Amino acid sequence: MSALLVDNIGELVTNGVGEGPLGIRRRAAVLIEEGRVAWVGPAAYAPAADRRVDAGGAAVLPGFVDSHAHLVFAGDRAAEFAARMAGEPYTGGGIRTTVGATRAATDDELRATVRRLRGEALRQGTTTIEIKSGYGLNVADEARSLRIAAEFTEDTTFLGAHVVPAEYADRPDDYVGLVCGPMLAAAAPHARWIDVFCERGAFDVDHARAILACGQAVGLGVRLHANQLGPGPGVRLGVELGAASVDHCTHLSDADVDALASTAVDWTSGTSTTTVATLLPGAEFSTRSPYPDARRLLDAGVTVALATDCNPGSSYTSSMPFCIALAVREMRMTPAEAVWAATAGGARALRRDDVGVLTPGARADLVVLDAPSYLHLAYRPGVPLIHQVIRNGVPQ
Repeated sequence: MSALLVDNIGELVTNGVGEGPLGIRRRAAVLIEEGRVAWVGPAAYAPAADRRVDAGGAAVLPGFVDSHAHLVFAGDRAAEFAARMAGEPYTGGGIRTTVGATRAATDDELRATVRRLRGEALRQGTTTIEIKSGYGLNVADEARSLRIAAEFTEDTTFLGAHVVPAEYADRPDDYVGLVCGPMLAAAAPHARWIDVFCERGAFDVDHARAILACGQAVGLGVRLHANQLGPGPGVRLGVELGAASVDHCTHLSDADVDALASTAVDWTSGTSTTTVATLLPGAEFSTRSPYPDARRLLDAGVTVALATDCNPGSSYTSSMPFCIALAVREMRMTPAEAVWAATAGGARALRRDDVGVLTPGARADLVVLDAPSYLHLAYRPGVPLIHQVIRNGVPQ
């Protein structure tokens, strides 16, 4: 059995047992066997291994877990971005532009886009990523989007309820019927999750509840876009349905925060029913919108994750380090809270316990920084600090 030792680690973030909320260990080493963490401890007592990676005294942390991304699409919306920067408001209407380009693209063209963006994310330390459909909005294109997404991740999400496509603009009830019927039947074999954009201009709470209930009935887990563009019932619907995550959470009432906080449990006790608040600061950056108040959520005891929302319209970034820096600067998170949210928090949002941590038995996904501490991810924004990525125990 081949073993790999990552040695001479100055600061190791484990998100487990150790110093502070990140479980930090100093002068540490990690032993990897068969793609899993086999041992974590002081470098002076490290077991023998067949191969060795010398971290050079730098910081090592779990690979980032990006729990919200839209990578299956064609075309771009750079002109829309420029218009927003010139003062036009963001309404979500540009999604239909991407739908037209995506429907017209070949499988190979869509696959090439996913491969390119997945590669970008990996080079920036993202070792686990969720990928949604949502730019096909018909039976054939939603199913093929998920088939392609499944080539790159096990966390695929059916988002046929992204917006109502143009051909159903005057018949939203008929489109909901299509999503719940033939579209779901075609998509479900390739999906782990179902999602709905519950927002003005997209789907109201009744339609969202019906669609998510249909997904649950065929075994899909629930996720939800909620409260991005304004106040609404989406967050409380997500809690009601036991969603793993409600994403955006920009405009929250006290009742929304209380509902999210009411789901928090001790993750060490076993399987959790926590509904995570996944915050997507890249979207606020790219739309000049108010940022979510992460401090309010954290102080209430809500479990928070960070993700990129990588998509061609409202957040065309694949960089989790960028989102960490935004969260610290704009959302009042501490660097430790932001790093936890981008690693263990993302894992919670995907209801996974094998990623986002560096503890024995976890998947061996590690990031070696070109820096002495995780603090530099926020301290040095925009600087390429990812020195090396190890995924499934394999240096990339």
